[in-house]
Amino acid sequence: MATATIQKALNQLTVEKLIRTSPRGTFVADDPVAGIAAKDRLHRVRQAHSVLMEGETSIVTSASLVVPPLYVAEIFDLDHGDQVVRREFTTGRGSTRLSFQVRWYPAHFAALVPDLLSTGPKKNDDLTTRVLEATGRTITFARDDMHGRAADAREASHLAIPVGSPILAGAHRWSDDEGVIEYGEWCLPPRMTIGYEYQP
Repeated sequence: MATATIQKALNQLTVEKLIRTSPRGTFVADDPVAGIAAKDRLHRVRQAHSVLMEGETSIVTSASLVVPPLYVAEIFDLDHGDQVVRREFTTGRGSTRLSFQVRWYPAHFAALVPDLLSTGPKKNDDLTTRVLEATGRTITFARDDMHGRAADAREASHLAIPVGSPILAGAHRWSDDEGVIEYGEWCLPPRMTIGYEYQP
């Protein structure tokens, strides 16, 4: 194999953070890549009015009014056949895919914030802030749940990983006394680590 080809491969592995180099040599990267917890995203909404972190982008692949699965209908306390807003998007930084997310909102929010039904670029960044402003609601309760499992075909496609790859999957629920404002489901590709600080 030509030296130039080897160097090109090593450079690509470095860009993808799969290897690291030091004066001692080249090694398989063992440093975890930081993922973003829903707690951090909510903090970002409050501080910067964006659900995205610094340097992060999103591509919205679906946004529509749907009759949700039963478990989502129960979360929103809906009657049979009632609709919700469902938004699906992938986040990334450069060429690295950071997460695949699906977010759900009460259907009547779409009349107040029409961009909830838009897949247009740049309409996702400050959407949670606009929902809160338009509805006059304030998130007073937040809960995250996480578990490890294998990626299904849809998740694998969005994260550009093989079906069955290990992922960290989670869900967040942001609400107030009136009920759920936003319910979100998300998953992170392999080698991503979630961490956050809390007051003991």
